[in-house]
Amino acid sequence: MPDDLELPPGNYVLDTHAIFALLQKEAGYEIVASLIERAADDVTLFLSIINFGEIAYITQREQGKDRSAQILADVRRLPIALYESTETRVLASANIKAQYAVSYADAFAIALAQELGATLVSGDPEMKSIEPLVKICWIR
Repeated sequence: MPDDLELPPGNYVLDTHAIFALLQKEAGYEIVASLIERAADDVTLFLSIINFGEIAYITQREQGKDRSAQILADVRRLPIALYESTETRVLASANIKAQYAVSYADAFAIALAQELGATLVSGDPEMKSIEPLVKICWIR
């Protein structure tokens, strides 16, 4: 992580892009790794169950069912709280999806970040359009 990037303590919602960056050691993974290291200290991490499902289907499609199961087990071991989808969160996500050019799964990450007053962690360029909605920690 660059020395000039100081991430404040607080709540962070990881999107699917951030999780894949970490798992595949892509650009920006150091930022996600740093947040995970700090999770026992001054950072709380969250992941929407919808994004967890997105991780499942992408890895199954690209690497097979067994590898997908292993990756999901790896993600479960991380200090990240999985958040279920409530009716309120589903409707908030639908509202975001209706107004912005983001994927439905991304809309859940955005809605969760709004609900928790958290910073969204992403490197997905499609998230640029939602900058007025939530604070974003860009990993790319």
